[in-house]
Amino acid sequence: MTEGNRLVVLKFQSRCRRSPLHQPEEAHLEFRTDPFPTEADIEPLWRTAWGSPPQPRFADILPRSLGHVGAYDGDALVGFVNIAWDGGVHAFILDTCVHPDYRRQGIATRLVNEAERLARLRGAHWLHVDFEPHLETFYRGCGFRPTAAGLIDLGESRGSPS
Repeated sequence: MTEGNRLVVLKFQSRCRRSPLHQPEEAHLEFRTDPFPTEADIEPLWRTAWGSPPQPRFADILPRSLGHVGAYDGDALVGFVNIAWDGGVHAFILDTCVHPDYRRQGIATRLVNEAERLARLRGAHWLHVDFEPHLETFYRGCGFRPTAAGLIDLGESRGSPS
């Protein structure tokens, strides 16, 4: 992570199942702030976590974000969260994901906690997240409280507003 001109790498130890990405019983993960992963780095994580190739080009998105955090096992990106923002006091957690072989180890919680810390450090006052109903317990455990909100699916065809 870059704070001023110095690089800080946060280390976290976790036990994981064996997988092609991970051979030893114990993973020594690094949580890196603003690592700017390449499309080749993020694509395998995205496919396994979301079941499809990444839609956005992260190379275009990440420079506009308030920040992002990656969890790495060696050179392999195994977890990720993006922090979008409005350029002011509102920040938004997007794209939180962890490789299936690394889940249930506290990695997503650590990613969200690091995103919260980074958003606060960079001047955000509010941190928002949208999530599917099955993730409510997770995000509540991370400190998010429910709020009323609205949503329009811009991909759907709608009539003209009245």
